[in-house]
Amino acid sequence: MELDTIDVQILQLLTDNARMQWKDIGAEIHMTGQAVGNRIKKLEDQGVIKAYSVIVDELKLGLTYTAFIIVHMNTANHQPFIRFIQEREEVMEAHRVSGEGCYHLKVQVFSQEQLNQLLNEILDHGNYSLNLSIQEIKHQHPVMAHRKRMKQ
Repeated sequence: MELDTIDVQILQLLTDNARMQWKDIGAEIHMTGQAVGNRIKKLEDQGVIKAYSVIVDELKLGLTYTAFIIVHMNTANHQPFIRFIQEREEVMEAHRVSGEGCYHLKVQVFSQEQLNQLLNEILDHGNYSLNLSIQEIKHQHPVMAHRKRMKQ
């Protein structure tokens, strides 16, 4: 799907504040609120906008540990592991990868005990290596990357 500059501007404004009203978006990008609403509806219909959400401060929720786990499966049947991962609320992201390991997981937990419990359960499916995040340096939304590509 090809996005134009206006679509990207709308997406950026909604990424910054999903509750922003159409008329306010229109004032920023020099369009009417109705025209903005039509653009947003088109982006929703085409699946570019999948949902609207809230960004929370994980630390204020008590999620003090962020870990990255590389999982090396010990079986060719990955379905039990996939079901296991999909059921775990502490798994924020899970990717099947090429290269090192079979899966890379991003997890956020309240305590070391919770992390240890998860790691022990992963051992039922394979081996793992673990990296703990010390500090998040950058967190960028995909809209920004698309915006930079359009400027080129």
